[in-house]
Amino acid sequence: MVKALNRELVLRKDYLQNSPIETIYFGGGTPSVLSRKELQSIFDTLSANFSIAGSAEITLEANPDDLTDETLDLYKDIGVNRLSIGIQSFDDAVLRSLNRIHNGTAARTSVLKAQEKGFDNISIDLIYAIPQQDLERWTDNVMEAIQLNPQHISSYSLTIEEKTMLGKWEKQGKFKAADDDFAADQHERLVDLLNDAGFEHYEVSNFAKAGYRSRHNTSYWLGKNYLGIGPGAHSFNSESRQYNVRDNRKYISALSQDLIPSTVEILTLQEKVNEYLLISLRTSWGIDLAHLRNHFRVNLFEDHVDYIKNLEKEGLATVTGDMLMLTRKGLLLADEIAVNLLPSGSQLDG
Repeated sequence: MVKALNRELVLRKDYLQNSPIETIYFGGGTPSVLSRKELQSIFDTLSANFSIAGSAEITLEANPDDLTDETLDLYKDIGVNRLSIGIQSFDDAVLRSLNRIHNGTAARTSVLKAQEKGFDNISIDLIYAIPQQDLERWTDNVMEAIQLNPQHISSYSLTIEEKTMLGKWEKQGKFKAADDDFAADQHERLVDLLNDAGFEHYEVSNFAKAGYRSRHNTSYWLGKNYLGIGPGAHSFNSESRQYNVRDNRKYISALSQDLIPSTVEILTLQEKVNEYLLISLRTSWGIDLAHLRNHFRVNLFEDHVDYIKNLEKEGLATVTGDMLMLTRKGLLLADEIAVNLLPSGSQLDG
């Protein structure tokens, strides 16, 4: 797999047209299981084929139980300067219900160890809307996260996918997802606690101390070009989206023949506008109405004047100059509001 990843990096070195690499993100799997030799080979290939900015944000996703003194030293040595730790919960019973291997002690220790090793840009993941975790237990989890003093917290509502263990349990009647009101109450508590602790709620699921927004994810939300390497990885160059085959064997086999196993999708104007709206509404900076007019020939306020005024009246959105932003209340309905704002084909043609 590592050999195939390196080969894809070489074959796709021109995808970003030699633009300096501002962020690198190792994730979407479990990169913390890679050995020193394997990780170093990937970094060497990156350095040989791309121009990496000296100030680049380099993030590595890790499971708590993978963060030993040895692995943390390795990450420091090869240039990782940001860790994203998949804690999910500090509650042992909740972790067992999620079929996680680590326990609450390992979760706490992983953050403390990383801090002792000098990592000063740490993000932790938490999951809410877990049926076994009532509001009081969820509050305890968030407070424990705050006390560990990370720079960033990402928190997501539990989703159950059909082919996962939770999906199988749900089908067998062993697990039942929480309802929307339960999830909304926990999200509201999360926002309250993190706001009080000095975190900026800059995207629906993301919170950061001042100066510690995820530069990598923010690039996605701002519509910047990016290159994804590996099975199932997506890439974007403003005009098209490219996504690799998900099957590991097919991916490795293709790269062994110097073939990139990907599908290219040319984006229509409608798709570009839809994506901009769906992503931007989830952020604290919102939609730039001037950008829509100048780049996509869409006058959102004119096309949806009554709906936008109603959003303002109900306290779901504010319009300041050319910026339309959702309020805290509106962010809970971001996807629904975005769908209602999507322009029709006739509006784009006009």
